[in-house]
Amino acid sequence: MEQGLLAPAAARRRARVVLEGWGLDEEQVYDTLLVISELVTNAVTHALPPVVLHLYVTGGEGQVRVCVSDGGRRTTPTAWTEQRPHDEHGRGTTIISALVDECGTGLDAEGLIDHWADLPA
Repeated sequence: MEQGLLAPAAARRRARVVLEGWGLDEEQVYDTLLVISELVTNAVTHALPPVVLHLYVTGGEGQVRVCVSDGGRRTTPTAWTEQRPHDEHGRGTTIISALVDECGTGLDAEGLIDHWADLPA
């Protein structure tokens, strides 16, 4: 197994502590962890390093922002990606869209690609 494939589980473990510390209820934590898992998996599978997770909470708006930054799209797929059946791909965007208030992609000041999603908190 490629080392990067452990990243989604590690991100979820670390994020859970932060989200629970912010006082999110179990359903909010679950939904946020699912979005984190999808965004980190996509970055590890389809993008160049580095892959960085940022979490933000906005008290006034009552939202959590999940932001996963990466080094941009890979030009060649990973061995793991090529081994997976085609029907195992393509559900992440649907899952994320169902859970978030808003999401998007942008370029950060360091030239990394940011994939972000805002969830109710």
